[in-house]
Amino acid sequence: MKHLIALAIKFAMITIVLLVVLTWAFDVSLLHTLLISLALTALSYATGDMLIFLNAGKPENQYGRNTIATVSDLFMAVAIIWLVGWLLTGELAAMAVPALICAVVLSAGEWFFHQYVDHTVVPWYNDYKSAKN
Repeated sequence: MKHLIALAIKFAMITIVLLVVLTWAFDVSLLHTLLISLALTALSYATGDMLIFLNAGKPENQYGRNTIATVSDLFMAVAIIWLVGWLLTGELAAMAVPALICAVVLSAGEWFFHQYVDHTVVPWYNDYKSAKN
């Protein structure tokens, strides 16, 4: 259940950023924005949050793991938004700037999301006491 809540939070964060940047600022359709949000949520949660963040260093080095995971999320977000956006819209060059803007804004949110994951979703990883224990 904790993973579903985390996925919902991540999807909401990504969707809001992509709606503002892609749909409102760059006229990407709402359907395409939602599809990009879904793809980015699934791929970045599985790789960035569950694989890279949890394995990028010692459990007690949360700052180092968070830095590595946030930087990898930045590059992953640019690649996914650009690639999926290009596949959906047919506009390769036109998706470059919006992908970069979205990725930078999302990286700021990812820094805090990783802390949420560390303390709430996988508190056992650092031997944190869960809020509901």
